[in-house]
Amino acid sequence: MGIKSIIKIIRDFLFSSVNKQFLIFLFFLATSGVFWLVLALNETYEKEFQMLVRITNVPKNAVLTSDEVDTIRVTIRDKGWALFSYIYSNRLQPVSVNFKTYNRNNGSGSVPANELQRLIYAQNPAITSKITSLKPDKLDFFYNDGGHKRVPVRWTGKVVPEDLYFISKVTYSPDSVDVYAPASVLDSINTAYTEALNYSNFRDTLTVTCHLPKTRGVKYVPQKVQVSFYTDVLTEEHIDGVPITAINMPEDKVLRTFPAKVTVKFVAGVSQYKTLRADQFLVIADFKEIMTNPSEKCNIYLKGYPEGITRATLEVNQVDYLIEENK
Repeated sequence: MGIKSIIKIIRDFLFSSVNKQFLIFLFFLATSGVFWLVLALNETYEKEFQMLVRITNVPKNAVLTSDEVDTIRVTIRDKGWALFSYIYSNRLQPVSVNFKTYNRNNGSGSVPANELQRLIYAQNPAITSKITSLKPDKLDFFYNDGGHKRVPVRWTGKVVPEDLYFISKVTYSPDSVDVYAPASVLDSINTAYTEALNYSNFRDTLTVTCHLPKTRGVKYVPQKVQVSFYTDVLTEEHIDGVPITAINMPEDKVLRTFPAKVTVKFVAGVSQYKTLRADQFLVIADFKEIMTNPSEKCNIYLKGYPEGITRATLEVNQVDYLIEENK
């Protein structure tokens, strides 16, 4: 079948009596749609837009502790076609706020709503519409003279690995940040806490990038840190040969216990258990307690063990003893 034959078939199909009526219907439908759109765009509406606001001309000796770029919400009332042009064009340009003009010389500055509206009109001559509201109703910014200090980073939230696993170590990158704030506030900040982290049911090392919360008048540099949670498998273990140490002993006395060394039970990670030594545990017998409550056996107590160990207990809580003169 040739091209001419195909064209003839299509022409006969489109211009048959039935399809002519369908094409006429489509034409009037499209015409009515355009007419409706013109009428709709000619109506008056209100639409909220987001506009960027930048603080400019900041002196070299001043450090902004609030964001250099903020966002305000501007509600504009106009014909639909005008609002349509704002949505689908770049007519709404960022607004620049001069630091020196609105600085109150007390570590802060403020631009009221009427000034913001004036700046919007002045810096956006293409706007011919009416601005009906601004949110927030004023723009505040904060700064200091460069005073800062370095503080450690710590995570907050709830991070729980799978059953039989526990968090054996947490690292931060960076592990500390610079904090800028007014002197009265700076003295009270000793730690930079992350935003709340919420993770569960993981077994491998978990690394997350998170923000430091924004606080009015406080700026952290950098504002994002990386936190890594290392996991290990929990295991119930014990370590033998932990010596018993006597405390509060007179110089002329010696306390001998039988046995001289005991076993400590605990729960720890598999990798940590492999590095443990008996001298990392502290088991004591108190001479003063023995003298106050003499008996055939003396009490012993577990007073120290490595960080990361849980449910540490002694296999025995009492031992035989003998007090000798120290010759």
